Amino acid sequence: MQDIINSPNCLCRDCSHIWYMPEPPKAARCPDCNSPRLKYHPELSILSTAHIDCDSFYATVEKRDDPSLMDKPVIVGGGQRGVVSAACYVARMYGVRSAMPMFKAKQLCPDLVVIRPNMTKYSKVGKEIRKMMHDITPMVEPISIDEAFLDLSGTEKLHKAYPAQTLSKFIKRIENEVGVTASVGLSHNKFLAKIASDLEKPKGFAVIGKEETMDFLGDKPVTMIWGVGKALAKTLHHDGIEKIYQLRTYEKFDLMGRYGSMGKRLYHFCRGEDDRSVSVGSETKSISNETTFNTDISDYQTLENTLWKLCDNVSQRMKKQNLAARTVVLKLKTKDFKQITRNRTLIDPTMLAEQLFRVGKQLLKNETDGRAFRLLGIGGAELVEGDLADPIDLADPDGQKRAKIENTMDLLRDKLGNDAIIKGRSLK
Repeated sequence: MQDIINSPNCLCRDCSHIWYMPEPPKAARCPDCNSPRLKYHPELSILSTAHIDCDSFYATVEKRDDPSLMDKPVIVGGGQRGVVSAACYVARMYGVRSAMPMFKAKQLCPDLVVIRPNMTKYSKVGKEIRKMMHDITPMVEPISIDEAFLDLSGTEKLHKAYPAQTLSKFIKRIENEVGVTASVGLSHNKFLAKIASDLEKPKGFAVIGKEETMDFLGDKPVTMIWGVGKALAKTLHHDGIEKIYQLRTYEKFDLMGRYGSMGKRLYHFCRGEDDRSVSVGSETKSISNETTFNTDISDYQTLENTLWKLCDNVSQRMKKQNLAARTVVLKLKTKDFKQITRNRTLIDPTMLAEQLFRVGKQLLKNETDGRAFRLLGIGGAELVEGDLADPIDLADPDGQKRAKIENTMDLLRDKLGNDAIIKGRSLK
């Protein structure tokens, strides 16, 4: 590791001044602006991998646009899903959380202000912030509409500032120019940067250095590992594993044998190892498949049979690119060329054909009212890394069985070709 003796290790979060301090500050203030908002870390000047996560993004945008809501408990949600999409920090004081059923949120906080989602507005704000990210580094990997990984290595000469300083200025800029707040996680790899961004929310600036990685992770719960949801955590608990350090007693082969591909992630992440680079590439915004009928179709069952084949195709393409969709999009075109688009955002992203089909069927049923359609399409949008796809869901006990069947089919197709095995509904 680069020598950090006497390197700048203290940052003022108000004026972005950075300097060396011999020991962690207790009641110190910035020598330039006298601010007490200081961030001290021995490796502050040598870390360059960051995760930026906007604070309660949807709710914050709504409060920005209606200042009368500023001190009120606000959630964004409702609609067909009937769950909370975002909860402001006032609402969280009552125990309200994202993905919570609306009825439960209202029980916890009867005074909740409920706002229906406005994805067009949120997307516009997200794009503004994304553009600002590209102003500080070309190495930006979007994760969702309101979060991204950034690699700021090599930007010191360009900005005449350490990455920590550049990030501090960036956070102040989006707060002043866009009107939303965000938290920063700074570390030596993506896994730890993402963990860090959650440590001090809202308006956080947390740092995890290389030297402290093993000690920092050791006593943390296994749920801190990206991808360990409630169901997997329950399985790990049953196996006597609750803390991250307990995973280190197992060999990689043992973890993979017990937990599949997730076992490999558990082995490396419990040691703070993550060799994934910040991936720019050409961002794939959606994956879809559609077909135009020779004759217009109004019969629901015929449309459903076609929908399955389209879902199967989209799923295979997602799996090949290791991508998963947060949103399922149905596209229809009537015989008079009127286009209809319907979408549903999922609680967990998916790459499974069965899940795309189950959601797509619900959207399709709402539109088959006797009208004839000349085109049918299905797609996945708001794409994320495939590692985040389809976690075990205790509320859907058959989900894991469906996933295993589909995974087995995928293995056979890889070995023998796409037509080696198909579901019965494909023959209809």
